[in-house]
Amino acid sequence: MKKCTYLMMLMALLVSCNDDDYDPLGPSIVDDQLLEILQSVSNNEGVSYFILPDSEDFSKIPQDPLNPLTKEKVELGKLLIHETATGGSPKFSKMKGTYSCVSCHHAAAGFAAGIRQGKGEGGSGFGIRGEGRVIAEGMPIDMLDIQPIKSPTILNVAYQDIMLWNGQFGGTGTNAGTEIGWTNIPENNLGHQGVEVQAIKGQGVHRIKVDEEFVNTFGYKNLFDAAFPSVEEEDRYSTHNAALAIAAYERTLLANQAPWQEWLKGNYKAMNDAEKRGAIAFFSKGKCYECHSGPALNDVAFYAFGMGDFDNASDAIVTDMEGFDRVKKGRGGFTKNANDNYKFKTPTLYNIADHGFYGHGGTFTSVKDVVTYKNKGVPQNNEVPKESLAPQFGNIELSEKDIIDITAFIESGLKDPNLTRYVPEKTGSGNCFPNNDEQSKIDTGCD
Repeated sequence: MKKCTYLMMLMALLVSCNDDDYDPLGPSIVDDQLLEILQSVSNNEGVSYFILPDSEDFSKIPQDPLNPLTKEKVELGKLLIHETATGGSPKFSKMKGTYSCVSCHHAAAGFAAGIRQGKGEGGSGFGIRGEGRVIAEGMPIDMLDIQPIKSPTILNVAYQDIMLWNGQFGGTGTNAGTEIGWTNIPENNLGHQGVEVQAIKGQGVHRIKVDEEFVNTFGYKNLFDAAFPSVEEEDRYSTHNAALAIAAYERTLLANQAPWQEWLKGNYKAMNDAEKRGAIAFFSKGKCYECHSGPALNDVAFYAFGMGDFDNASDAIVTDMEGFDRVKKGRGGFTKNANDNYKFKTPTLYNIADHGFYGHGGTFTSVKDVVTYKNKGVPQNNEVPKESLAPQFGNIELSEKDIIDITAFIESGLKDPNLTRYVPEKTGSGNCFPNNDEQSKIDTGCD
């Protein structure tokens, strides 16, 4: 009896030594503060405004009405996007079957490239998260498929109706009224959203080939039949349908296992105090939420932050200067509206710690450097008119502690640790992926 009384007294003493507001089963003071802020910045919707759906819950995932999600379509897209046998239209014959869509959008780099300039055909090697990919020996530069701008992630793209940094892909919603810029993008006229348009256009641009011969050679016939049963067989095994399957898969790539997502669902121990403080600053005086909001922490607007371009670096490779000058103008390069010049689309922030490079030109190599840059408000690119710069640029007063905490929130709180769940064990061809060149096989341990 005395022993039980002693234990009860000890437990009461321990509880009294803790903060009176602390409830091990509920939110702490800092959690309550963050919850209150989220209520304010979400038009009183609260945490539900920021929660990503489960990847299998198709009814809650935004989708193109012309491309409804189905399990069969998603499964086909999952294989096709990783399939290096789709690399069937190379400019340099030796590169056939060595690259895929995920050469520049793989899980190891948060579905980005892991290097400043993504390399499809003509690349060699992989490294650990894509950072080891270089130009293959003997590859003619004029045949190289290299990105003129940092490869954007395809994570959380369901929450965009437009794609690319300038938003040129997508024929509905945000792009309504921009038809003047559609001259080289005829697929927009089909009325698809950006995810689908990019998947259609990207196959031609990046030398991907999916046709009836491919389907029959590499064992994809039954998968196409299951994914598109209502399409006439003579039209079923096409580049267009391959694109719709890839886009369907991409829409399920949601960072819904990130600590922030777990916290939003009520697990208040999912984030540490530094990450929570960072979230508080992010959604208050940091003004980050003014662009980064909603489930994917992005909007479909465009902003000028004066970040540098690829040609700021001595090792940058620009194969099309005329095209590059257009790319540098961001949204304005597409809309032909001078007021849109140097404005770029807001990216999602989930898993960007995996990217390695930040900004549309990849001119930053750490998240903290980007937060510091936006806080100081001194543009890298002097071509950007001062009056065009985003009102949030430099008009925030973050302390060094705030910057460290926001960095922790972005790098750790927004990092889904299990993106490999979206990667197939093997593809129809059995080829190595994301790349099938000899150095990549060595780097990834693929036989």
